[in-house]
Amino acid sequence: MISTSSGLPFDDIRRLVAGFPGPDLKAREAVAARDAVLTKPAGSLGRLEELAAFVAGWQGRAKPEIARPLVAVFATNHGIADRGVSAFPQSVTKAMVANFAAGGAAINQLCTANGLGLKVFELALDHPTPDIVEADAFDEKGCAATIAYGMEAVAGGIDLLCLGEMGIANTTVAAAIYHALYGGDAGEWVGRGTGVDDEGLKRKADAVAAAVKRLGGERDPLEVLRRVGGREIAAMVGAIIAARTERVPVIVDGFVTTAAASILHALDPKATAHCLFAHCSAEAAHRAVLQKLGAKPLLDLGLRLGEGTGAALAAGIVKSALATHNGMATFEEAGVAGKEEA
Repeated sequence: MISTSSGLPFDDIRRLVAGFPGPDLKAREAVAARDAVLTKPAGSLGRLEELAAFVAGWQGRAKPEIARPLVAVFATNHGIADRGVSAFPQSVTKAMVANFAAGGAAINQLCTANGLGLKVFELALDHPTPDIVEADAFDEKGCAATIAYGMEAVAGGIDLLCLGEMGIANTTVAAAIYHALYGGDAGEWVGRGTGVDDEGLKRKADAVAAAVKRLGGERDPLEVLRRVGGREIAAMVGAIIAARTERVPVIVDGFVTTAAASILHALDPKATAHCLFAHCSAEAAHRAVLQKLGAKPLLDLGLRLGEGTGAALAAGIVKSALATHNGMATFEEAGVAGKEEA
């Protein structure tokens, strides 16, 4: 596990990303070899076959296994919420964190249904980040410390990390990150989030445009994160980094969690190779972001809740892929004629 006791300056983060390990190709080849003799036509399980090889490569195990999956939900508040960019007040963030603890949220039910652990990381709920239209979200030390905090999500020997978030106005912050990284018009990156009306949508687009204009063309990903990001997004960047160094596959949830992946992808396109993307959100811009990341989501169900709900559903699919691969008999074991014998 990475030591984060003294923080992690931006230069160290860049060096860490540049030195990321790649997948274990021998483990992937072992899965492919076993898949070729299982009792089914070649390729008949589609992406389930790809998922088994994917997990094997990152875990470095010829027989991939998920025994300790975790959904990590990062929760915080944002000063830009005061501009009326959300349909709900910031107090909802704290109320929903309490709901998670009581077991009453959608993510609780999906974790139970799919056999997943759940841990909620609260990030200074009573102290929102500054309004990013007027000021930077962090200084470098604060941003680096939040990234380091997020790395702790991988502690405890987990073998699959599913990312989720909760935070009123965080779709606005995510849209600002996308607008800063990818350009275009601010309106291309904003959606209705929690369900804002037309006036709220305009306020949201105007706020994103103003926040990014304040950057003066800054495109460095870590600086974009520092200046217009949020604590939950910075922490998820840290979680993705730590997962890679520990060879733990990651499932990225929706529009906001993908913003964390986009920061690392902008640093190095190979930095998110250990990430699966759970679903395509109902936020229209999410599809465009996934295309920029070269990501093919597992699901497209019109979800826009957050909380890691899409990631939890996708984790069930990944677990099913491994159970199928590991548990199926080979043609020889089953006494079934293979293609060569037919």
